[in-house]
Amino acid sequence: MASREHVVNPFEYLLKGLSRPFTEAHWRSDPAARAAARVAPQVRRIEAADLWDSLRRGFDDFAAARDDVIFIVILYPLAGLLLAVAAARYDLLPMIFPLLSGFALIGPVAAVGLYEVSRRRERGDTVSWLDAVGVFRSPAIGSIMGMGLVLVTLFVLWLLTAYEISLLAFADGAPATVEGFLKEVFATSAGLWMAAVGIGVGFLYAAVALAISAVSFPLLLDKHVDMDVAIRTSLKVVARNPVTMALWGLVVAAALAIGSLPALMGLIVVLPVLGHATWHLYRKAVEP
Repeated sequence: MASREHVVNPFEYLLKGLSRPFTEAHWRSDPAARAAARVAPQVRRIEAADLWDSLRRGFDDFAAARDDVIFIVILYPLAGLLLAVAAARYDLLPMIFPLLSGFALIGPVAAVGLYEVSRRRERGDTVSWLDAVGVFRSPAIGSIMGMGLVLVTLFVLWLLTAYEISLLAFADGAPATVEGFLKEVFATSAGLWMAAVGIGVGFLYAAVALAISAVSFPLLLDKHVDMDVAIRTSLKVVARNPVTMALWGLVVAAALAIGSLPALMGLIVVLPVLGHATWHLYRKAVEP
């Protein structure tokens, strides 16, 4: 059942305005299409058991389309690895961890094709990586790109914040070697301060990213709603299920941390499983 009209608060008004250039319905002449894109679906209450079932289903999707989904996501860990190598090469050692950890903020963007694979398998279709690429023909591609831009902006803001923290911690200049950097971080008060503040601030960025993107991309792909409607729905899912979604955030963080070893190559398996699981979690959390 669609949610009733409500008074738009200033935050929602701003979000709607920012999303307008990326909204397909904004360019449509069909009033019915525009109206449908503004309908926010109802959200459900979910439990921890739903998370484990979503992960199980996600693994089943990965196992069924393993070769194709690996092809889809292999560029993601390679891009992260190249960023880390570039940071080390240009004397930005304090930025390696923020780069690798913050790279997870844009993980939902890399998983868009996986949602399409799960959607098609759910319908009983035979899928391939070409079907995943078909997401670019979705009527909601404008909103999907806009949502991706939001997460990329969060990623850039996190990197800028982390860089400022490193400047405060290493006022005399960052160490030039990995050994020196690790010694500074774990054996000096400035290094420990940088680590503590960085983890705390990074947690806030991760919490914001999770809240606005928990179900946004699957919803955009499935129902072609406007971007601000998708974000608002994702926030509602988190607000209605704070403990369960916090647990989901921990599961995602732990899986990504494990997948980062060795040299991010574990993400070739972890990212598809999490991507497919996100689709099934969306199905559980949002009314059809």
